Amino acid sequence: MTTNTDSDSGKAGSDKPALRILLCAPRGFCAGVVRAIDAVNEALRRHGAPVYVRHEIVHNKYVVEDLKARGAIFVDELDEIPDTDAPVIFSAHGVAKSVPQEATRRNFFAIDATCPLVTKVHREAELHHKRGRTVVLIGHKGHPEVVGTMGQLPDGAAVLVETVADVAALEIADPDNLAWASQTTLSVDDTADIVSALTKRFPKIVAPHRDDICYATTNRQEAVKAIAGRADVFLVVGAPNSSNSQRLRETAERMGCARSLLVERAKDIDWPLFGDAKTIAITAGASAPEVLVEEVIEAIRERYDAQVEIVDTVKEDMFFPLPRELR
Repeated sequence: MTTNTDSDSGKAGSDKPALRILLCAPRGFCAGVVRAIDAVNEALRRHGAPVYVRHEIVHNKYVVEDLKARGAIFVDELDEIPDTDAPVIFSAHGVAKSVPQEATRRNFFAIDATCPLVTKVHREAELHHKRGRTVVLIGHKGHPEVVGTMGQLPDGAAVLVETVADVAALEIADPDNLAWASQTTLSVDDTADIVSALTKRFPKIVAPHRDDICYATTNRQEAVKAIAGRADVFLVVGAPNSSNSQRLRETAERMGCARSLLVERAKDIDWPLFGDAKTIAITAGASAPEVLVEEVIEAIRERYDAQVEIVDTVKEDMFFPLPRELR
């Protein structure tokens, strides 16, 4: 469904070139991101500053800087935190088992803001391990979510694949006892190709009970697919280290919009890229706040007589309660 929004377009005497903006819906924050950010804000409200956060609570510099200004202190590892009674929050991406164990050893007031959909993957991986299966994890090496999921299991109990070629190169001691899981923020299409390769090579491999790629990642990619063919330029608002944002840009490109760009802020827009564009599309990654989308649209309106159309593909009503320590 396409909905027209109020705009300055069509005003008499405008000397700006006309431009149509197709605005994806859904876009931006998912329920897991809202929960994680709310956890930091609620911890600050209840306990005051400082509140320590291990890693970026979500992959967005604007969000992180805003929380820093409120009193959050971000660290890479727990050994950077002094002995303290202040809350220590784990990011939405999840952590290896060694992290809460270390927090317990140091008597930290730990709050786990891991997205429940990531926790689901952790629990399934543990269950497969208990049943004697090697877990093949589809994901990006070094991504915090992958590090956290691999860290649920003993060394050697899980193997990581990033591509179909990785599947072909796998050496598995017991190919009849395998299960696969995936990072929640991957490309739906790329993951399907890898799963197909896995099931072809290992016919007995066990799949997740429900798809590991989260609802928000899937919905945002489907929204991009729905309108990429209508756009001359596709802008994805999101951070370069945000996996789901990168996948949105790739999806737009794959669906035929060659001029697809990931931008953190309006200042990152490559204006010459617009060229003679008549229609552009905009979406936002699951960790990008709506204020940055509005900033991008405002910057476009300074240069173009822009008319915005919201293109709805699905309604989202997912909600996750705060971690129990903050309820």
